[in-house]
Amino acid sequence: MSLLAPTELSDCAEKLIRGRHSTRAFRPEALPEDTIRAIFSLAGAAPSNSNAQPWRVEVVSGATRERLANALQVAHAEKRVSVDFPYPDDLYSQALQARRAAFGTQLYGALGIAADNHEARAAYNAESLRFYGAPHAAFLFVTGDGGARLAADVGAYMQTLLLAMTAYGVASCPQGLLSFYADTVRAELAVSEGQLLVGISFGYADGTAPVNHIRTERAALEAITTFHS
Repeated sequence: MSLLAPTELSDCAEKLIRGRHSTRAFRPEALPEDTIRAIFSLAGAAPSNSNAQPWRVEVVSGATRERLANALQVAHAEKRVSVDFPYPDDLYSQALQARRAAFGTQLYGALGIAADNHEARAAYNAESLRFYGAPHAAFLFVTGDGGARLAADVGAYMQTLLLAMTAYGVASCPQGLLSFYADTVRAELAVSEGQLLVGISFGYADGTAPVNHIRTERAALEAITTFHS
C-alpha cells in the first residue's frame, strides 16, 4: 500500500492545530474591526448536521465588554449561578479527573498559587470573569432545543473559530466559567434566543505572562483511538 506524502496544506494544518493553545493573559489593545469580522466570517464555514448552523454568536468589545465584566463579577459574588448546560458531579471519569488535576497543578504553579491556597484560587477564578484582560469576548449560544446534538454542532463551530483566530495571529481562551452566568449574559446583551454553551476571551497575547507559557500534554493516540480493519 502506498503512503500519501504530506502536502503543503497538511504542514500548515500541523502548525495551526498544534500551535493553538489557551491564553490567560492578554494585552489591552483592541483588534482591528476588519480582523474581527474576517475571523467570524471564516468561522461561519464550520460544518453542522444538515447545514442547520444552530449557533448564535454575541461578540462584546469596548464599553459593552466592561459593563458585562462588571455584571458577571457581581453575579459571581452574589452566587447567582444560572447554567444552561449543567455540570453534574459525575461528569468526569477518574481518568479525565486525573488530566484535569494535572492541568490545575500546571496552571496554579505558573501563577505562583499553592495547592492549598483556596482563597487565592477563588480570587483568580473571580478575576477571570473579566476575560483575563482580553479586550473582546464571544458568547456561543445553541439555538433550537439546545439538545446534545445541536450543542455538538456548536462545538464544531467553536473549534473552527479558535483555529481561525490562531490563523489571524489572535490568542483565545474558551472559558466554561462564563457559561455559569447565562442569565446575566442574556440580560446584559438583550439575548432572547438560545442556551449559552461557552464564552471565549480573545485578543493579543501578553507574551511576558508566565501563565501563557503553559503547554499541556495530550493523550496518546492509542489511548483514545481504535482502528478497526
